[in-house]
Amino acid sequence: MKKPVKFSHLDEATGNPAMVDISKKILTQRKARAQCTIWLGEEVLASLSKEGEIWTKKGPVFQTAIIAGTMGAKKTADLIPLCHPLGLEDCKIEVAVINKEEIAITSTTVITGKTGVEMEALTAVTVAALTIYDMCKAVSPDIVIRQVQLLEKSGGKNDFKR
Repeated sequence: MKKPVKFSHLDEATGNPAMVDISKKILTQRKARAQCTIWLGEEVLASLSKEGEIWTKKGPVFQTAIIAGTMGAKKTADLIPLCHPLGLEDCKIEVAVINKEEIAITSTTVITGKTGVEMEALTAVTVAALTIYDMCKAVSPDIVIRQVQLLEKSGGKNDFKR
């Protein structure tokens, strides 16, 4: 017989949603990397400058997405109900062209704390992707945000690497 799965955000006694108690955990440096790919299509990426930026009436697309993604990472606990509010020590976001139709957004988040920063890394790439969609949708509504995934996390009980 299969052992029932234990979800960390459910109170064992009541089964109600609950924030994970991290009060007894020790401080460790925690790091997470996440990635999202976006299919922009040739029409949108044809606007890419030699400097690696797309300029619109709203401004520079990738630079704006990096700022938005960083803001998203900092606001993760406001968006995801049971996340602990964290004071991020570092958040880096990179946008890279994969081919003539696709880009990848990668975020790396770091904290010295009692809980991981993977939700912040995932939120960062998602908000950055939504910002790119918003800024480029006038050129093509066919943009597809896909494959948001955690690439790695370290510093906690269950390290992970894809």
